[in-house]
Amino acid sequence: MKRILTALISMALVLPAIAAEPLVPYPAGYRNWHHVKSMVIDKGHPLHEAFGGIHHLYANPKAVAGYKSGKFPDGAVIIFDLLEAKLADNAVTEGARKVVGVMHKDAKKYAATGGWGFEGFGAGDRKNRVVRDNAASACFACHEPQKDHDYVFSRLRD
Repeated sequence: MKRILTALISMALVLPAIAAEPLVPYPAGYRNWHHVKSMVIDKGHPLHEAFGGIHHLYANPKAVAGYKSGKFPDGAVIIFDLLEAKLADNAVTEGARKVVGVMHKDAKKYAATGGWGFEGFGAGDRKNRVVRDNAASACFACHEPQKDHDYVFSRLRD
């Protein structure tokens, strides 16, 4: 997993933005959506090299309905907002944005990846697509074991 994210970030820095079909749209206004949860992946965690930092997960209204029912409808969007974690004065604070990861449900468009389209926007820049046509190997391969939860790792918290 860490190799995949490292490769994706490297590609974003080296390769020009090449549009893949079908494109997952950038999630404008996602920080106003429902906050699902936050977490910190710190040193010592097996995914730290690839996903170390502060994670905030957001869901649009259709995704919130999907969390509640266990089946996400078309149009559901889940955001994985990853930021650097800064430690100062015994406090962990947000640093620079590393990536905005997007899962966009459309059963027909993204049938090959469980009905979900995946994209990562490097540094949160809507022009800096880092997944493109690599969704099956870069994202879905890790999400596939979550088939019983419609390929979603996160759960709503009380």
